[in-house]
Amino acid sequence: MILPSLRQLQFLDALARERSFSRAAESMHVTQPTLSTAIRELEGILGVQLVEREARGATLTATGAEVVDRARSLLSDAEDLVIAAKGAGEPLYGTFRLGAIPTIAPFMLPRVMKHLKSKFDHLTLYLREEQTARLLDDLRARRLDAALIALPYDATGIDSIPVFDDEFLLAAPKGHPLGKDGALQPEDLAPHDVLLLEDGHCLRDHALSVCQMPTVRDGGEVSATSLHTLIQMVDGGLGVSLIPKIAADAGIGNGLDVNIRPFSPPAIGRSIGVAWRAGSSRESDARIVAEEIRSLFTPAYPASAA
Repeated sequence: MILPSLRQLQFLDALARERSFSRAAESMHVTQPTLSTAIRELEGILGVQLVEREARGATLTATGAEVVDRARSLLSDAEDLVIAAKGAGEPLYGTFRLGAIPTIAPFMLPRVMKHLKSKFDHLTLYLREEQTARLLDDLRARRLDAALIALPYDATGIDSIPVFDDEFLLAAPKGHPLGKDGALQPEDLAPHDVLLLEDGHCLRDHALSVCQMPTVRDGGEVSATSLHTLIQMVDGGLGVSLIPKIAADAGIGNGLDVNIRPFSPPAIGRSIGVAWRAGSSRESDARIVAEEIRSLFTPAYPASAA
């Protein structure tokens, strides 16, 4: 029996990602005829058509999509084998692919990346920013080794460990009644327009939970795609909002006419955690990443129960 080569499977994976023979060849640093020939050889070995060749690109057949899923598992296992052999038990050796949701990535990843690269000499760290559902899909498909997400988040086939709790703060325009001194509680937001991120961001659900309301008036159904846009909307006087402490500490309100203040008692809106695919060979590395992040951030944030 003739078996496919790992190189052929890498070419098929690249074609599935790029949906173009020319772009796939470029990403693999080979010529287009080389890649095209390898795909045809793979189809011959398997005895099925994997790709529908079109004038404007390439589309996987149903069988091709199934083969790609299995190929990615094989490629990931092969990569793990190489890393384990070269690292000989050394933690965080070689390539580690870390994802993070958009309400975490810009505020944590710069510090995390600098810290990990300084501590682990043989680490090559790749970062990806996506919403939670896509990150979890990437973990299951072995395109990521771990991801920073907001917990709790129930997901089949995913394990996780909490790292620290992230407090929610109120952001209000200068001169707004809620920006004044005095004890502030979530129920004080009820009469006011509360600006939120658009649907699809888990931070929106966490904010609604903190406000203790099923829905929140949002200034005429105006919503933001990012925390940076959200704080600009507050600065523009469109309403108030809830901002994670990690974003406030990273200076998201610097230079703006915005008051950012805590609730009393503190409003813990979410737990920051590290997630990985259940049964992953990189679980020990994911746990090391979690511990390193905990050591970086818990001096300023309460540690979650592991």
